[in-house]
Amino acid sequence: MDILGISSAGLCLLHCLIFPLLTILPLGLSHNPYIDLAFATVGLWAVLNIIKKASLIVALLLLTSITLIFLSVFIDIFLDYHTNLLIVGGIGMILGHLINYSNHKNTH
Repeated sequence: MDILGISSAGLCLLHCLIFPLLTILPLGLSHNPYIDLAFATVGLWAVLNIIKKASLIVALLLLTSITLIFLSVFIDIFLDYHTNLLIVGGIGMILGHLINYSNHKNTH
């Protein structure tokens, strides 16, 4: 689950950082917040499976991060306003998954 979470959060973060630069080029691309919602849904599934066995700190970091991500996506969908909460949440997700993976790896 941590590998899935790290991959999903990493791809989402890469998408969020690179895609705005691609919209500058005349390729006819536009931002679609539903792609962010798809990444967030995969991340939520991974988080819900991980927090059952994770330490309290990791669980809080992951839950806070996924909340920030969903909040950012919903603000984007309903208010058409882009916030940096998505980036902060993505970084928190990656850190939480890395810490949990490291803790899990050390115990086995």
